[in-house]
Amino acid sequence: MRATQVMAPGKVTVIDVPKPEIQPGYALVRTRQVSLCGSDYHSLFFAHAYPLQPGESGHEVVGVVEQIDAPESGIQVGDEVLTLLRTNAGMADYCLVAASDLLVLPKGKPLDHLLQAQQLGTVIYAAKHMPVSVVAKTVAVIGQGSAGLWWNYMMRRLGARQVIAVDLQAHRLAVSKHYGATHTVHNATLDAIQAVSDLTGGEMVDIVVEAAGEAESIPLAVELVKRHGAILYFGVPRLDEVTFPFFTFFRKCILARAIVGALSDVNHECTRMALDLIATGEADVGPMITHHFPFEQVIDAYELQSTRDEGAIKVVVDIS
Repeated sequence: MRATQVMAPGKVTVIDVPKPEIQPGYALVRTRQVSLCGSDYHSLFFAHAYPLQPGESGHEVVGVVEQIDAPESGIQVGDEVLTLLRTNAGMADYCLVAASDLLVLPKGKPLDHLLQAQQLGTVIYAAKHMPVSVVAKTVAVIGQGSAGLWWNYMMRRLGARQVIAVDLQAHRLAVSKHYGATHTVHNATLDAIQAVSDLTGGEMVDIVVEAAGEAESIPLAVELVKRHGAILYFGVPRLDEVTFPFFTFFRKCILARAIVGALSDVNHECTRMALDLIATGEADVGPMITHHFPFEQVIDAYELQSTRDEGAIKVVVDIS
């Protein structure tokens, strides 16, 4: 089968590898689509060792069950499934997945829409671990890629009265309000700290969700939050070490938490909730899906994910 392999930072090739063999408790899934996210960018450029395993990086995957050896799972050959990969090696024609990590897709919605339940599920899982209540609070969301857009959605859904979306790219901010932002700050042209101060009457925000993981955005969160406020660090950090304004953090008495690990969620309940929100139309996926690439152009897809040009937000690779 075909699979990607990252040979060195930013250097991707497509190789032929053996098709996985079925194992007890597992399903062989023929991949249909893979969408890209910030953690894939991290794997491409900032992994600790190269080359990566075949199929990395890709973990937002939908496909069709071709074989299964899990009689009690209720999953059948031919089912379309959301594939919750623990290996991050889904950019391939096939993947072998534990039956317990497959969610059968409902009918009636485009496949690429249902695919986005994986990332929305991670946001819902992280929102369960917010260090403070969101109700009636002011919130800034740094980063307006697909994760940041879902954070706008969740913060409003959880009761935030003001959600300020911050991003360097105007085309991403253009859809921020569709997902719940009350205000936007284009910090390529504005000073984000001054802009948030102006929007909050000088108070700054109660909560910052950092959804970018950039060396500049991680310390920016400290500047945007008010004294005794809270920060949730969600974006996968690009670097192992960043310059951090710890004295400001200390003097503001900030409560901060980092969160990862949605795959540990019991029965994948948060992802099931995300799938239901998308299937019923309550969560509108359409505006964030901007590009499709055939698998033959997967290297171009990774490049666009990295540069974020051409109005790109969510990039989907069609494997079939």
